[in-house]
Amino acid sequence: MESNPLHQQIASMRQHLLDEEILDEQFVELEGLALASDEDPNFVEVTINVYFEESNELLPMIEDLLGKNPIEGSEMERILHRFKGSCASVGANKVKNEVNVVIACCRNGDIEGAKAAFEQVKTEQGNLKAKLDSYFELVKQAKA
Repeated sequence: MESNPLHQQIASMRQHLLDEEILDEQFVELEGLALASDEDPNFVEVTINVYFEESNELLPMIEDLLGKNPIEGSEMERILHRFKGSCASVGANKVKNEVNVVIACCRNGDIEGAKAAFEQVKTEQGNLKAKLDSYFELVKQAKA
C-alpha cells in the first residue's frame, strides 16, 4: 500500500501536519479506528466535518461573548471548554492550544488578550480546514 505514490503523499502530508503540530496523535488514532472498522470508510472525514460544523456554531458564540461588557464568565468558560474538547477529540492541536490561551486570558481578566488570542484561534481553524480539505481530497483520490 505504501508503495503507491498517492499513499506515500498522504503519509507525508499527515506527517507534516503532525510535525507542524497542527494535528496530534488523536488524529492518527481516529484513522486507526477507521482502519479497524469496516463500517464507514469515511469515518475520519465525517468526524472532522462534524467538528467543523460544531465549531461553526461555537465560534460566533465566543465572539459574541467577547464583545459583551462585562463578559459572562461562566458562559464563556462553558463554551470554550466545549470547543477545546471538540478540538482535542479530533486532534486539532494548534486550535486547542490557542483556545487554552483564550481561556487563560479570560481567567486573568485580560479581555484584550482574549480577543487577540481568539483571532489566532480563527486563523488556526481556517488553516486546519484548508489543510484537512487538501488531505481528504488526496484520500478520496487514493480510494478511487
